[in-house]
Amino acid sequence: MPILERDDAQIWRRRTTGQSLVRWFGWLLGVAIFVYCWQLISASTTWFFVWDAPRIANDIWTRATPPKWEYITQLGRPIWDTLNIATLGTIIALCMAVPVAFLAARNTTPSALFIRPIALLVIVSTRSINSLIWALLLIAIIGPGVFAGVIAIAIRSIGFCAKLLYEAIEEIDHTQVEAITATGASRWQVMAYGIVPQILPAFAGIAVFRWDINIRESTVLGLVGAGGIGLQLSASLNVLAWPQVSLILIVILVAVMVSEWVSAKVRGAII
Repeated sequence: MPILERDDAQIWRRRTTGQSLVRWFGWLLGVAIFVYCWQLISASTTWFFVWDAPRIANDIWTRATPPKWEYITQLGRPIWDTLNIATLGTIIALCMAVPVAFLAARNTTPSALFIRPIALLVIVSTRSINSLIWALLLIAIIGPGVFAGVIAIAIRSIGFCAKLLYEAIEEIDHTQVEAITATGASRWQVMAYGIVPQILPAFAGIAVFRWDINIRESTVLGLVGAGGIGLQLSASLNVLAWPQVSLILIVILVAVMVSEWVSAKVRGAII
């Protein structure tokens, strides 16, 4: 931080003149970009519908209340399918993510030059595509239904679980691995007794956390035909049955809150 001299007195300044100019130029550039983007958005926005949105929202709220409580008898199977999609998808993803994580970690991969880049490619490719897009692709391949939803959730979860797990593998305490290696243990024994026990808490936390996320994601897969309660939501929206829609949203909210409570309790017990 510069100190300027003036008439034998020292004046403290936080930034030099050049630094202040650069800072102001950055702010002006940011404002210019924001204005330009706002003009693009405004040009493609029908503002009449935006100003009319409060009236439409109030109209939908009036039609959706009170919820059609007797319709809840038809939501038992769909919400059960949603829970199964999330649970089975998470289990399949974990089974596939574990070997991918060990192949991606620098300290466990057999080849940092060939195998590790392939494992990282699997992680990136499965994480970069949303579960709804995977569901659309799978529905076109294997047809609509719960099975497509399970596979979509599984594929989407592989990269997430593998990334967090391989980072946990790379952060293990290497002194324990060295101690087991010094006893003459094989590579598999070192992995089983020196690495796996250290990453088990992280693995359990990742599994529960991803299951909690998958509960949320699986509730909307039915909108594209992948089963679950989203299918009932899509059908009710198509016929404008707003009381049924409000009840379905309440059921989804309760399911997400219960899954959040369960995952928090499990993570608390693990940690």
